[in-house]
Parts: sequence; C-alpha cells; structure tokens
Amino acid sequence: DDFLIFIDESHITVPQLQAMFKGDFTRKKNLIDFGWRLPSAYDNRPLKFEEFEKFMKHTIFVSATPGDWELSRARQVVELIVRPTGIVDPPVYIRPARNQIQDLISEIQSVLSRNFRAFVLTLTKKQAEELSEYLNSLGIKARYMHSEIDTVERMDILRDLRLGVFDVLVGINLLREGLDVPEVALVAILDADRQGFLRSYRSIIQISGRAARNIESKVILYADNMTEAIDKAIQEMERRRKIQLEYNQRNGITPSTIKKEIKSFILSKKTQEDYDWTEFPITEIPPSKIQDVIRDLEKRMKDYAKNLEFEKAAKIRDKIRELKKLMLQL
Repeated sequence: DDFLIFIDESHITVPQLQAMFKGDFTRKKNLIDFGWRLPSAYDNRPLKFEEFEKFMKHTIFVSATPGDWELSRARQVVELIVRPTGIVDPPVYIRPARNQIQDLISEIQSVLSRNFRAFVLTLTKKQAEELSEYLNSLGIKARYMHSEIDTVERMDILRDLRLGVFDVLVGINLLREGLDVPEVALVAILDADRQGFLRSYRSIIQISGRAARNIESKVILYADNMTEAIDKAIQEMERRRKIQLEYNQRNGITPSTIKKEIKSFILSKKTQEDYDWTEFPITEIPPSKIQDVIRDLEKRMKDYAKNLEFEKAAKIRDKIRELKKLMLQL
C-alpha cells in the first residue's frame, strides 16, 4: 500500500487501461477458436481494470482535460493553470468553413512572414495528404503526419519543422498531447464543427494547447455551426486565460516564448542526401532525386503486390505516374 501512482495524460491512459483486457481477449479468442493457440493462452493476460483498480490506493491523475471517470473518483481536484513562462492560453477565433482553405492560406502566409510555423488539423489521412500537396503546389513547404508514419520518422518530421526544412505540418489526431514546438504560431482546425471524437471538447482543448508555447500564437476554428464541443472548449479556455492574465498582472510577469533546444537524434536524418524522398509530396522532391524515387517506389510497389496489398500498390503506382509526368515537364 505504500506507493504512489502518477497517471499522466489520464484522459487517454485510463481508457487504454480499461481496453487492455478486452483487446487481448478478443485477439486470442479468434486464435483459440480456429486452433492456432491452446485455451491456456488466455492465462497470460493483462489485468482487468477492476483488478488494476485494487492497486490504486494512492493515485494522482495528471491531465489538461481529465476524463469523466477520473473526475468522478477524485477526492480533490487541483488546478495548475498558470505556466512558469507566463504564457497564457492563445486567443481562439471562429471563421466560416465555407472558404476555409483560402483563409487558411492567407493566415499561413502571415505566419511565415514572421518566420514562424503552423499546424493544420484535418479529419482524414486523405485530406491531410491532399492539403499538403496543394500547399506545396503554391510554394508553401508542407508535410503531413498520420498514424502510418512510424515514431522515429515523426521525431524527424518535428525536428525538420523546427529547423525550417518545411513550414506547415498537416495532421489528424497526432498534433496533441506532449507536442512542444515553440516555433508554431498558428493552429488551424478545419471542419471544427463536425461531430465525433476528433472534434470533441477535450480534443479541441488539447489541439489548441499546441499554440500555448509562443506568445504570438493563435488558434482558428473553421466552423459554420457552434457545436456544444466548440462552445464548451472556448468557455474553458477563456476561463483559464482570464486566470492566467490576472496572475501575470498581479505578479508583474511578462510572458515569454519558451526556449527549447533542437535536439539531434541518433536516428535522425542528417543531410538532404539521407532523406526518404518517397514520403514527400511530389512537388517537394528535388529534380535530381526523381529518378531514384521512381526506382524505389517501383520496388516498393512490387513488394506490396507480392503481399497482396493491392490498395497500397495502386497508390504507389499513381504516384509513379505523377512523377513520370513531372519528369517530362522538366
């Protein structure tokens, strides 16, 4: 009984703990039912959530957006709203979704003129990829990041964003918890009024929090309707912002953008020669690299076809065609 549990980002961690046993059971049930595993495979399992709860004698849940389960069981809620840097929650603006892309481009250009970066949130992988391609076609250096990109590459992408290799990062649900990029002065959420977990009250607050590292940053929600999630998120952010401003004024604190070293990861790509250009939008690939990229993509396409992953193979085939067209234009 004599130990303390800290559960960080509890609004995500607690549901994951609740799902561990069920996910493990479902996976093994199929294997056992079809004879690939013995029934004893059930014995090697994670704890059920009720079993884990028995160990939670002294627990602190840490989250900017605590979940309903934690709040219902907390004996005491302690708010840590003010930041050591004095930075307050960024102002939030709501713009019509009808012309969101045109307005977004204008805002991005304003941010780039001040040598800052931007995060843009879409709803689907396809939207993220297409928007990234479109921005690059306009001369705005952009890349996308979603769940198919592995962890090491995500670290490289974020490092390149900070270094200015590109200026706009388009994502879906990864630009949230724990992402500290002080160079970002704009967080834009497209289709913010769509219902679903990607645009929930907690998601909007977490995404908006990525702008709370730079004193010149702001958040733009593109929405034609004021949803309950948007209204609740804005009210909460305004409440926190008011507390932060009053605290700064009372204590004579001048907010300052956080200073954060750009670390060189051991597995990071060091030079342009080492980049996997197959992952870049075609408009961003240097002409000298196109032939090599086509060769790499053709090999990858054949591998996917051999593994019967025809959808991925077709996607690469289309990219090869686009690159060959681009070569003819050069």
